[in-house]
Amino acid sequence: MYTIAIEAGEVRMQAELRESPASTAIWDALPLEGRASRWGDEIYFSTGLQLELEPDATDTMPVGSLAYWPPGKAFCILFGPTPASGADGEPRLASESNRLGTVSGDATAFKAVADGAAVTIRRAG
Repeated sequence: MYTIAIEAGEVRMQAELRESPASTAIWDALPLEGRASRWGDEIYFSTGLQLELEPDATDTMPVGSLAYWPPGKAFCILFGPTPASGADGEPRLASESNRLGTVSGDATAFKAVADGAAVTIRRAG
C-alpha cells in the first residue's frame, strides 16, 4: 500500500492506495495537480494518464473511495451520492472505474470543496 496526501481547497486528508496497476501508475506520477470538478458528491480532475480498465473495475463504490475513471483520465474522490446514484445513495461513477484506495478520515469533509478549487495529490511523509 501507498500513503498519499490529498489537498483539495481547504481540505487536507491522507489516503491509502491499494496495490494494483492503476494505483502504482498514479503513485509513480505523483505529484498530480488539477482543478476540482464536482459531480454531486464526487470530485474529479484529469491526471493526463491513460490507464486500462482493470478486471475488478466497478461503477459503484463506498463513501471514501478513490477511483480512476478511464474516459476522463480522472482521479476521483467519492464522498456521497452522485447524479447516477440509486435510491440507496451509494456513490456511483459515470461508468466503470478502477478502485484505487480509500481516504483515511471522514470523506464527507470534501463537501466543502468548491468546483474549480485546486487539488494536489502527493506522496505522504
